[in-house]
Amino acid sequence: MDDELDPRMVATIVRDGERDEVAVEEPLEIRVDGRALTITMRTPGHDEELALGFLYGEGLIDSPRAAGLTEDFAANTVEVAGPLARDPGERRFYTTSSCGVCGKGSLEEVAVYSPDLPEGPQVARALLAHLPERLRQPSFIRTGGLHATGVFTAGGELELVREDVGRHNAMDKVVGRALLDGRLPFHDRVLCVSGRLSFELVQKAAVAGAPILVGVGAPTSLAIELAADRGLTLAGFARGGSVNVYTGPERVL
Repeated sequence: MDDELDPRMVATIVRDGERDEVAVEEPLEIRVDGRALTITMRTPGHDEELALGFLYGEGLIDSPRAAGLTEDFAANTVEVAGPLARDPGERRFYTTSSCGVCGKGSLEEVAVYSPDLPEGPQVARALLAHLPERLRQPSFIRTGGLHATGVFTAGGELELVREDVGRHNAMDKVVGRALLDGRLPFHDRVLCVSGRLSFELVQKAAVAGAPILVGVGAPTSLAIELAADRGLTLAGFARGGSVNVYTGPERVL
């Protein structure tokens, strides 16, 4: 499993006269065929995956594309090969590391069609409760400042994990990697995130075909509403051996 620490993700500073490590946060511009589409604040590393995962989650691509960093803005630009699956029109995206939905004008703008989710696997409640403990987070251990998304089998095996200062970026990196590897949709897998469960994370999980999403933190009301609408099992507060199941309880044993 490719989860080694990228040295660009961590910076060393001096704090109180001592050396300390902090998570790196820098802007990334995503371009498609030379056209600037979005700027997101992210932790460097796996930037091509981030760009592809973002575009896939917005319904703008449905297959792998060539993507690579350019020298523009100190290598903080990813160029993705077109064409797009649909025309975004004049819409522009700007996302921060804390919220990928911030700045979008309405639910209609962020609601992306996703096919109905399959029945998917059934997972023991005790296993769901302990999945966050199985996330490998080397950058978080060193800095305390990053989130993670992991892809698990129904038996609890961690297959893929990505870290980023932004929750939605970590999810995009996982989806982008899976897209490149031909592993989408996630119909028989479980997605686990290290933080709270927002609308955008449920949307990205549903578009990626994941029937189960579990997180350490609390879900929002809109996340629960969307999960119920898409037929996704949403579980939160997975910690200390317990977990709350908000939607799709039929997949939890």
